[in-house]
Amino acid sequence: MQDGISAHAPFGAVASARTGITFRPITPADMDFMRQLYASTREEELAPVPWPEEAKQHFLAEQFALQHHHYQTYHAQADFLLILRGTEPIGRIYIDRANAEIGLIDIALTRANRGHGIGTALLAELVDEGQRAARVIELYVEPNNPARRLYERFGFGLVENRGVYDFMRWTPATK
Repeated sequence: MQDGISAHAPFGAVASARTGITFRPITPADMDFMRQLYASTREEELAPVPWPEEAKQHFLAEQFALQHHHYQTYHAQADFLLILRGTEPIGRIYIDRANAEIGLIDIALTRANRGHGIGTALLAELVDEGQRAARVIELYVEPNNPARRLYERFGFGLVENRGVYDFMRWTPATK
């Protein structure tokens, strides 16, 4: 039991208790928010690109559509969860438990909600789940993504560089 919450509680129960967030499955009605969230995670990367703002927005919308389609196609059994504060969406987390390892497919928060411990609480809960279930957790992250440092603090190690992404893995401690 962690923070008075059963080990069998659904994912997010501990993070909810610590941060006041809740979760629900994404729906087609969430796509505008999801597109905007995706764009917010790419702002710094596109800032130096000398395209008109309209071209950047078009590019980001296309990239989001491709990413969303990929996730839905290749991780059909995953939990695609919207992160909420009250009724307001503030992020997303996608977790695939269909294989022997747990796949952290994606986690993203709105700019206003980054750096306030939400990602840390979510990752702590996922690592706790991996430890209890004796399951490896795997993820991909861009090498310059600030979240990479968070993953390293939780014990994720670089497996290999795979093009524009680093493939990282966390392994549960043996008892």
